Amino acid sequence: MSIQSSDQIGVAVIGTGFGEKIHIPGFQHHPRTEVVAVYHRDLEKAKAIALRHNIPIADNRLENILSLKEVAGVSIATPPFLRYEIAKLAIAAGKHLLLEKPLNLRAQETKELYHLVQQKNLIAIADFEFRFIPAWQLLAQYLQQDYVGKIRLIKIDWLVASRANPEREWNWYSRQEMGGGALGAVGSHAFDYISWLFGPIKRLVAHLSCAIPQRPDPNSGGALKSVDADDTAMLLLELADGTPIQLSISSVTYGGRGHWVEVYGDKGTLVLGSDNLKDYVHGFRLMAAPAAKAFSEIEIPKSLAFPQVFTDGRLAPFIRVVDRWVEAIDKNQSLVPCLREGVYSQLLMDLTHQSNDNKCWVEVPDLDEFLASQ
Repeated sequence: MSIQSSDQIGVAVIGTGFGEKIHIPGFQHHPRTEVVAVYHRDLEKAKAIALRHNIPIADNRLENILSLKEVAGVSIATPPFLRYEIAKLAIAAGKHLLLEKPLNLRAQETKELYHLVQQKNLIAIADFEFRFIPAWQLLAQYLQQDYVGKIRLIKIDWLVASRANPEREWNWYSRQEMGGGALGAVGSHAFDYISWLFGPIKRLVAHLSCAIPQRPDPNSGGALKSVDADDTAMLLLELADGTPIQLSISSVTYGGRGHWVEVYGDKGTLVLGSDNLKDYVHGFRLMAAPAAKAFSEIEIPKSLAFPQVFTDGRLAPFIRVVDRWVEAIDKNQSLVPCLREGVYSQLLMDLTHQSNDNKCWVEVPDLDEFLASQ
């Protein structure tokens, strides 16, 4: 499917939780995309969402949505356990894809989608927003300029309280087999930005735990229902060059320090972080210190700054993801972060579970070899 640079790209939004909060307004804000259809399994809810956002078509049948000629691309923001089958149907219908993370439940599924997209000459992108946040892009620039020199240690903390309240209701997020848990929700991001900023991982060892093993079930009058998805993930990783990484993730830490990436090298140190526990985009600052010197905050240049910020910090980087998707469609060329990056993130999540289950270090295969394997 060829789309000229002046053409509007019609989009159908599948999944209306995060999809309604971020995808719909993001696509409507972008000058080249138009939300022409929305799907919800409940037709009345689909119609209500369409009415709220002035979307012309609402349907509860995927086949109807995917048959629409005015739909050139599909964004999939459903819970993770639904994404694989929906994505296959969208690819078969010749639609470009924008996929929320974690993309699927297993790397084999993501790898299959990767090959199907290539065979159909379609464009697919993964919503790895951190690549598009100004402070993170500034960190990438400083690393490329060899500010820290030879890296000695990378330490990442992502400690928030989003699920610390045991009264928070049970839903799909509470089940590992449905793609729930902190590892999928934010570990998928961490694995992607580690690869982007520091390169491939050679091996890892992991410990996953669940601090709140029961939550009230809204469909059973509040009766407690079992939770088996992780809410805390502790990992040690080793890069291809031997550099160690300590990664700590938790969604149940009252007063957690937020999200921080610390890079220690022989020439200096870089610290990127935000203590904003309400919004995982707003609040990032980059601090830098030459070896044995005091830290100073680095101002974000206008060339990296968002042209517009929103109350919900997630919206501005999502619009940049959409911009990359549109550019890739115009060029008919995969651009990062495409499904290749999605496969790698999913592979690392699979290996994290394998390490936790077997209580051992696991080796990470070369991505090209994994993509080529059966």
